[in-house]
Amino acid sequence: MTRVLITGMSGTGKSSVVQELISRGYEAYDLDAPDWSEWIETDPSDELTPARGKDWVWRMDRVRALLSKSEGPALFISGCAENMRQLFPLIDCVILLSAPMATLMERLRTRSCGSYGSIADERRRVCDLIATVEPLLRESSDYEISTCGPIQATVDEILRISGARRNEAT
Repeated sequence: MTRVLITGMSGTGKSSVVQELISRGYEAYDLDAPDWSEWIETDPSDELTPARGKDWVWRMDRVRALLSKSEGPALFISGCAENMRQLFPLIDCVILLSAPMATLMERLRTRSCGSYGSIADERRRVCDLIATVEPLLRESSDYEISTCGPIQATVDEILRISGARRNEAT
């Protein structure tokens, strides 16, 4: 099984990519959801967290179990968490999604109320994190894809890069 991590900053389209992969019959999970991630208390001086004194991290036991599955030809997971590097040995390919700052800010601004980035303070935080976190993501990624085009084109490129094939039984 090929295990692909799709990562990127808030607003790059990770959740939309997962939905498109699922609609095409692929096994895909958005790890930026409460089933897979949780808020934890952190040092308020930590500059790499999405909220002051709080960080959104993967629930390692659940994600490790998901990545340890051996069914199907491909597994796609998406998300961005400070602790994700711990699972890199279980991941075959890391793809970074990126977009210009103006595109990200517009996507975040139009998110539904309550979604991360929908309020101005969160968008300011995302701007700060792009300067510090995105270079770290770029260093640990195998590929980078711009998400300025249609979501279908982004997913086509992810499938091409990963060499993933759908499970014919699906």
